[in-house]
Amino acid sequence: MKQVLTGYFAYYAVQTNGRTLAAFRYRIIDLWRRSLQRRSQKDRTTWERITKLVNDFLPQVRNLHPSPLDRFVVNHPRWEPSARIGLARICAGGAQ
Repeated sequence: MKQVLTGYFAYYAVQTNGRTLAAFRYRIIDLWRRSLQRRSQKDRTTWERITKLVNDFLPQVRNLHPSPLDRFVVNHPRWEPSARIGLARICAGGAQ
């Protein structure tokens, strides 16, 4: 389950997708809880116990990818030496 969550988070963990990631993680936890409850007729799996297991073994939801604006600023900084050169004066009507 850790591999499934890690792979899912690695692909879908962008800034605006936090609710979906949390819902997916909750669904995985609920399925794990149900499978543990099916193992015996005297079930003692409470949400407190499941929470302890989950905190020990499954990753938390977090943003793994920067926003597209942050990536653009890193790849195209405004302090380039060529940024000091003024705009080329090209006019559509030809040379003046």
